[in-house]
Amino acid sequence: MREADCIVWGEYLLPMDDGVRVLRDGAVAVVGGRIAAVGTFGEVSRNYKAKKTIGGAGKAVMPGLINTHTHAAMVFMRGMADDLPLKDWLEGHIWPAENRWLSPRFIKDAVSLACLEMLKAGITTYSDMYFYEDVSAKTARQFGIRAVLGAGIVDFPTKTGSGRDDYLKKAEEFIKDCTGDELIVPAVAPHSAYACSPETLRMSSELAGKYNVLFHTHLAETKWERDEVKGKYGHTPVEILEAAGALEGRLVAAHCVWLTNREIELFAKKGVSVSHCVESNLKLASGIAPVPEMLKAGVRVTLGTDGAASNNDLNILSEMSTAAKLHKAVSGDPTALDAKTVLLMATRRAAEALGLGDVTGSLTEGKSADLIVIDLMKPHLCPVYNVESHIVYSARPSDVETVMVRGREVVKDGELLTADEDEILDKAVKWGERLRKG
Repeated sequence: MREADCIVWGEYLLPMDDGVRVLRDGAVAVVGGRIAAVGTFGEVSRNYKAKKTIGGAGKAVMPGLINTHTHAAMVFMRGMADDLPLKDWLEGHIWPAENRWLSPRFIKDAVSLACLEMLKAGITTYSDMYFYEDVSAKTARQFGIRAVLGAGIVDFPTKTGSGRDDYLKKAEEFIKDCTGDELIVPAVAPHSAYACSPETLRMSSELAGKYNVLFHTHLAETKWERDEVKGKYGHTPVEILEAAGALEGRLVAAHCVWLTNREIELFAKKGVSVSHCVESNLKLASGIAPVPEMLKAGVRVTLGTDGAASNNDLNILSEMSTAAKLHKAVSGDPTALDAKTVLLMATRRAAEALGLGDVTGSLTEGKSADLIVIDLMKPHLCPVYNVESHIVYSARPSDVETVMVRGREVVKDGELLTADEDEILDKAVKWGERLRKG
């Protein structure tokens, strides 16, 4: 009999491994922050004696959810400029607010709110694109959440940088500072082909290649973007990235609404991963990404929330439900995006897209114990016929009971353990008052 730090078990266990199976009365043993065993509760408890047991009957255990595209600090701009097209929303409201308010203190307090929201919604890993990511890194570590943080790069001066060379220098420094961190993974994040010149994109790609880190960018999000870039450079945004040498396995491209068939095939050939931000795309009227076509071509598609200023929440459970239902309606095919596929997009495939496939994304022996327990004993979740469809179509963040990252409970009984929730919310209210006054 071996010693385990804890055994996590549930009436249903969704490993999201290569077998894509569901175990009844399943459990995992956690030792030293890692998954030591996966099987039925009887099998695991015969081999491991645990100091404590988490979960039980009426629970579902699965890997933590992964948000592959967001701007965490933008939670303080939630609701600031709704019901506008992307160009007006961004240039007329968001960029001016950022130039007025961004500071290390703003980032710390805003990212604290975002981490609170994401952890309580079952998100154990998020991929960010923003500024002051060194502050974001310190904050994420405090909360115990895993984060892939992309240092933002644009061509124009802001409060956080004087121009391209300054942003690239800061990005390289950030990469060096975070290399080898247990929770924080650095990335290079040029904003887009309309906020960055082809030369900036090329230099960003070279920096990502030099350190073998992710290249994270907005791509083909709107018709305006496609037309603007093509009119200026004679090529589509995807073609610009291709010429910059950025179309490869380390690229995570957010949105990808306005793609040609050739570009979809190119993504599949090059190993590009896509973050499908369906609710943001719907709210900004950016369009509907061709997800079934991408999946059919072999493109790895994942799910992102985008920032809360354009969504307006950080809820991957909601993204799963909306994505699955939207693509059924648009295609006229109720099988177009089934529950199992959407769950994979939010877990194992997302981890693979972020270069973390060997670390997280599934409940597999040797991987980090990043997992969540969902309480199924709720009016909207009873009775259970198919637990996968229940989680996709019916589950809510309030159903997430336990969240564990690297074997550490960060949410217990629905309450955050790593920071003071009331303090975080109080600061958020005060920041809102400042931003409202301008």
